[in-house]
Amino acid sequence: MTDANPIFDSGTRLSGSGLACRRGGRRVFEGLNFEVQAGDFLSLTGKNGSGKSTLLRLIAGFLPKKSGTISYSCSGNASDFLVSDDFMLVGHQNGLKPGFTLRENASFYYRLMTGSTPAAKRLQIAADIFALDSLLDEPVQYFSSGQRHRSALMRLPLVARQIWLMDEPTVGLDADNRAALAALIQHHMACGGIVIAATHDPMGVAGNVLDMDQFQPNTGNSDDMDEGWL
Repeated sequence: MTDANPIFDSGTRLSGSGLACRRGGRRVFEGLNFEVQAGDFLSLTGKNGSGKSTLLRLIAGFLPKKSGTISYSCSGNASDFLVSDDFMLVGHQNGLKPGFTLRENASFYYRLMTGSTPAAKRLQIAADIFALDSLLDEPVQYFSSGQRHRSALMRLPLVARQIWLMDEPTVGLDADNRAALAALIQHHMACGGIVIAATHDPMGVAGNVLDMDQFQPNTGNSDDMDEGWL
């Protein structure tokens, strides 16, 4: 696993202050604050609809915020900007091309993210973590839902990114692959990586918890129809 993860910048910080977001005509959360640094694990908990997935996508820059700031600092330089060069989001959509083999899918993703072709050894290491080595040359269209989910998780060790944003990563995983994921996360953290995971399930990784239920808006607030929330 050591070949799949570099040593990341120990000075990295990522924080959110006073964050508020609206989706589908509904205020999802407001007044939300968080902070993580190199080596941290942050678990997002809360009931369905509390904004766990929304916060991940907001951090990634895929959704706009109504108010607040997201600050990212690395090697002493701080700013409020997208961290697209340093994060990877693994969510409910696996983004796999069914007609491609797993090797072709992984290679395509690696080229998309890095502009280069992955070494065969790197691919093999990433596949081995989730017991996918025997499926590398099989078309993804024949994979089970669990195999497809593991194929998406395989991108985490494949492409070096310091910040992992994970949306329900344990869904569909058996006990062995849950243990493999926990070990991978712990190794990433030991290398200075940051993991923010939205989950309903214990992940077997020590860290901090952000309870999204604590940031639910007051539905009686008069700005509920304010176009500024859109």
